[in-house]
Amino acid sequence: MARSDQTQTAVLGALSILPMSGYALREEIKNTLGHFWSESFGQIYPALAELQRAGLVDRRDNAGGRSSNYDITPAGTARLRELLAEAPQPNKPRNGVLLRLFFGRQLGPEACRGLVLEAQAQAQAQLAAMQEARAELAGGKLGDNSPYALITVAAGERSAQATIAWAKDALAILDAVDVHDRGPATSPPAAGT
Repeated sequence: MARSDQTQTAVLGALSILPMSGYALREEIKNTLGHFWSESFGQIYPALAELQRAGLVDRRDNAGGRSSNYDITPAGTARLRELLAEAPQPNKPRNGVLLRLFFGRQLGPEACRGLVLEAQAQAQAQLAAMQEARAELAGGKLGDNSPYALITVAAGERSAQATIAWAKDALAILDAVDVHDRGPATSPPAAGT
C-alpha cells in the first residue's frame, strides 16, 4: 500500500467514525491514533481534496465560512474497506536511540545511560497515556469502534512495557561496562597539531 493510500485510509477511517473539519481531523488523528500513526497537515489537506474530487467525501461549509466539515460518502466507505483489505506497508525501522547506542562506545557509558533513561521515561509516559485511553474506551468514547481501538491501545501498552523492560536490561549492561571504557574511544587531534 502506497503512502498516499495509507493517508487516505487514516482520513477515511477517522471520517467513518465522525464527520469533522480538516483541523479537527488532524487533532483526532494525533490524539486518538497518535500512539501508532501520525499525519501532518501537509498530508491531510491534499488527501481531503483528492478524496472530495473522487466523490469519497463530501465537504460542507459551516455557517460563517470559517471552516468546512467533511463526511465520508457511501463510495468512501467502500473505498475504505478496499484499502483496509490491502496488505499494510511494511515499516522500515528507524530508531535514533538504538542507532546511537549501537555506536555507544563513541559516546561513553554515561551518555548512553542518559539515552536509556530518557527512553524509559518516555515509555512510562506512553504507558500512562495508554492506561488513560483504556479507561476512556471503557466509557464508550468511540461507541461501537471502542473494542477495535482497544486492540491498538493494548499494543501501545505492550510496546511501552517492553521498552521499560529493555531499559532495565540496558542499564544493567551499561553498569557492567569496563571502567577503562568510560569515554569515547579516542579524541581527534586538535586542528593544527
